[in-house]
This record gives sequence, C-alpha cells and structure tokens, in this order.
Amino acid sequence: METISYQTSAKYFLENFNVLTDVEIEYFLSKVKKKYLRKADYFIHQGEVCNEVAIIISGSLRSYYISDEGVEITYCITFPVNFMTAYSSLITRDRTEENIQAITPVELLVISKDMIDDFASKSQNWMKFLKIIAEYQYIALEKRIFQLQKTNALQRYKDLLLHQPEYLQQIPLQYLASYLGVTQRHLSRIRKQVFF
Repeated sequence: METISYQTSAKYFLENFNVLTDVEIEYFLSKVKKKYLRKADYFIHQGEVCNEVAIIISGSLRSYYISDEGVEITYCITFPVNFMTAYSSLITRDRTEENIQAITPVELLVISKDMIDDFASKSQNWMKFLKIIAEYQYIALEKRIFQLQKTNALQRYKDLLLHQPEYLQQIPLQYLASYLGVTQRHLSRIRKQVFF
C-alpha cells in the first residue's frame, strides 16, 4: 500500500504540469529510487557535485550556506510535493555552495541527472517539462528576493502560516528565524504578535 501511495503522489504531481504523457510518467516512475533521510541527514553537502534530482514525498528539507562569519544561513525550506536539488551544481557540474539537510524524516523519489538527460534527448515533452521546471525555479527565486526586500519578517511569517501551517511547527526555531532573516528573539516576538 505504501508503494501505491508514494507512486500516486508523484504521478499526480507530474500530471499537474500537463506536459508528459501517461507513458512518460510511468516510465519515469519505473526509474526513480526511493530514498529515506533521517532528521538531520544530508541530501548533499557543500563542496559536492550534485548528480540527482528528488521529489519530496513526505517531510521537509532546508537549504543553507555558511556565511563568512561561520553562521548557517537557511535560505530555502522545501515541503512535499516538490522537486529538490542543488540546482546550480546540477546544471554547471561545479561543486555546490549549499547544504541540503532534512528538517524531519524525509521520503524522496530520486533520479540521476544522466537519466533525466537521457529522457530529454528522446522526448520533446521532457524538454518542455525541464524548461517549465527551470522557469519555476527562477520564479521561486525572484519571489524569495522580493519577499526579503519588500516585506517584513512578520508578513513573511504570516505567509508561511497561510501556505504551510501543517509543517511550520516541525521547523526548529533557529532555522525558521534564519529563513525569515531575524534573530530567534525577534521570532519569539513575532509569534506572540500572531498568536496573542
């Protein structure tokens, strides 16, 4: 039953793009591998070259880098059902500057870059699909930049509360504060404003 559940989630996710045929989706799902990460395990470490793309089936991951002062800066938190990869490294084949770590236990469906390149070489639909994913990545990055520059931490917290309420309680406060661009003390004040 578990297999049906995660396959169904992934299939529904891919179908929503309205690009791939049922046959292409089924073939993709036959090639992915299921992978589990325990809480605090890493999908990738800084300095490694990324060779995989994952669909998050359950759990959440954070992407972070180490500042010049040695501080971990969480800049992205990814929830189910979404793609996850160290995108720049995947494209350029350079070593990544980021770390991707499980915030909670995570179930992933993982596929290699070589396999994705093979799909794209044989199917115009896959080329279109990869273009759409690249566009989504750009839009997400732009949205994050605008969010950090145009809204305050209280608005960013409310946005998370609105869109990801079921996962918000699972994010340790130090990661959440870093993601919102505030100290943990400031985050405590924000939470009091929202809940009291």
